[in-house]
Amino acid sequence: MKNIVKYVLVGFIFGIVLTKSEAVSWYRIYEMFQFQSFHMYGIIAVAILTGIIGIQIIKRNNIKDIKGESIEIPDKEKGSARYWIGGLFFGLGWALVGSCPGPIFILLGAGFWTVLIVLFGALLGTYLYGLLKNKLPH
Repeated sequence: MKNIVKYVLVGFIFGIVLTKSEAVSWYRIYEMFQFQSFHMYGIIAVAILTGIIGIQIIKRNNIKDIKGESIEIPDKEKGSARYWIGGLFFGLGWALVGSCPGPIFILLGAGFWTVLIVLFGALLGTYLYGLLKNKLPH
C-alpha cells in the first residue's frame, strides 16, 4: 500500500506539472503543429534531456528496481519503417484530438468529459494493435 501511495503522489505531481506548463492545452498543441510557437518543442526537449540523463544515471550506477533487481535497458532493434509508421500514426492522432495519451487522464481529472471519446479511441487502437501486431512490420 505504501508503494501505491508513492506512485499516486508522483502521478499527481506529474499532472500538476503538465497542467501548469500548459502541455495539456489544446491551443498549445495546435500552435506546435502549426509551427507557431516553441513552447511545446521546449517541453519535449526538456523531457528528452531528462530521459537521457536518467537512463545514464541508471546504467552507470547499476540502480535497482523497486524489487531490488537490476534494471536492464536493451538496445532498440534496427529498422526505421516501423518508427516512421508508428510516429506518423501517433502524430496524426495527437494532432487530430489535441492530446497525447498522458494528458488524457489529466484532462479527465480536470473535468473535460469529452476526453472520454479520446480515451475510448486510444483503448480501441491499442486493442486493434494487439490483434494485428503479428501482421505488422516490426
